[in-house]
Amino acid sequence: MKQVTSVSGQDLKEMLVAATSWLEKSAPDIDALNVFPVPDGDTGTNMLLTMRSSMEETDRVPNNSAAAVAEAVAKGALMGARGNSGVILSQIWRGFATALAGKETLGSSELADALILASNRAYNGLSNPVEGTILTVIKEAAAAAQEQVKGDGSDVITVMESAVHAASEAVANTPNLLPVLRNAGVVDAGGQGLYTILEGALRYLRGEVQLMQFRKPQIIVGTASTTRLPLTVEEVPYGYCTEFLLKGDKLKPARIQKNLDKKGQSLIVVGDESTVRVHVHTLNPGEVISYVTDLGTLHQVSIRNMDEQHQNFLEMQEDRRPVADTSIIAVVSGDGLTDVFRSLGVAEIVPGGQTMNPSTKELLKAAESVPSDKVIILPNNSNIVMTASQVQALTKKQIKVVPTETIPQGVAALLAFDYEADLETNTELMENAKSAVKSIEITRAVRSAQLDGLSIKKRQAIGFLDRALVAVGNEVTDVLKKTLSKIGVDKPEVVTIYYGADVKQEEAEAVSEDIRQRYPGVQIEVVHGGQPHYEYIISVE
Repeated sequence: MKQVTSVSGQDLKEMLVAATSWLEKSAPDIDALNVFPVPDGDTGTNMLLTMRSSMEETDRVPNNSAAAVAEAVAKGALMGARGNSGVILSQIWRGFATALAGKETLGSSELADALILASNRAYNGLSNPVEGTILTVIKEAAAAAQEQVKGDGSDVITVMESAVHAASEAVANTPNLLPVLRNAGVVDAGGQGLYTILEGALRYLRGEVQLMQFRKPQIIVGTASTTRLPLTVEEVPYGYCTEFLLKGDKLKPARIQKNLDKKGQSLIVVGDESTVRVHVHTLNPGEVISYVTDLGTLHQVSIRNMDEQHQNFLEMQEDRRPVADTSIIAVVSGDGLTDVFRSLGVAEIVPGGQTMNPSTKELLKAAESVPSDKVIILPNNSNIVMTASQVQALTKKQIKVVPTETIPQGVAALLAFDYEADLETNTELMENAKSAVKSIEITRAVRSAQLDGLSIKKRQAIGFLDRALVAVGNEVTDVLKKTLSKIGVDKPEVVTIYYGADVKQEEAEAVSEDIRQRYPGVQIEVVHGGQPHYEYIISVE
């Protein structure tokens, strides 16, 4: 049986080249694991593009030490990271490279240590790590490798086999850890992608490169029960946007944040021992104020009813003017939506969104291209937020990411921008504003699925409310009506309809009329968004 006690930098590079090719074969299958059957299930594609960027960077390595190759892999992954899965993968490679710093070769103990540090880096890179994801898979793989080294672990192949076996079991167990996976009947896509990369590397070590050309990676089947239970989505009232400045002696921002955490949402606590600024959305502002008055004196107190916070969309749109001090970058897909965001003062548009997540490098290039040293990025997609968060470490400019997850949230954030405020204040204002709008998205299922108690057939129309699947049907207009009925707003004030590239204007106007009949007096605007895949994106305020 073949044994390997040491891996050179060149071998490490070829291992990962083989792993990338192995991942490429299964990328479409990993994409199909997306919990929601929408045309943006691109975890496999994002991880593949991230790995390709790593491989391109290794071609520039001046020497072939293990340390140099690992550092190039980490750098390439960061610059090419796409989507949440790509960002987490880049953190894994950063931890891996840190462990190999200064090392010419990679032995079994170095491999185990590198996997442990990779796991730690991935977990530490997230403010709210979730088990049942790629994080669990790298953690279990690293633990298994470490245990193997403690036993009879001089052989790199044996250690890698232990890691891959543990990764396989961890992927199969992900539906037991995340109900959303169990309900959808799939394993975690990011975890499957990482397992595939590790398996590809192992096959290279075993000398199976030729065999890999005629085989294909297998998608792991989950061990969870096939019983599908509907998820409960709790409606959260808007409440009151409560803000104030707290001054005192020996204030403890961390303790204040902990004590206020359960008193509301969208909590921001920043400051030092003498001054703390607090922002929170709460149903009971009096309870918050009562707590902090015992700690110091209050200044600049603002309590606003968020249901009444926004003015008419059209009036505010007409008043937008560009500002030289701060530039805004937005990720947008569709000619009409591009025009909308440009008209609201966005300095640079990065093409992207569903099915087309821009890389860290593309966002960095946009940030460097704008004239301002202060930049705000609007990702407008949950799968781009983490990628955008990597930009700050790569530039001397001040970068703030307002984590908008939908187009309506991006528009709401832009409308809240204050041209006389500083960067920090505008970031807070825009983050607050994005939560005061409801987002409806209508698309068609790319595969059949069972989710949230709904039976979905391929090509059926499906409706999302604030990214939660709420309706399914054969006709787009019927699904739109069902989704509207669940918005939880008795009388919306402003509705903006962005219709997609495949929708005719008269069809959108008919939808507008139906909404007008349902909600007499509501102000409705119909805008050509031109977005692909999504027939309608609707903002409700």
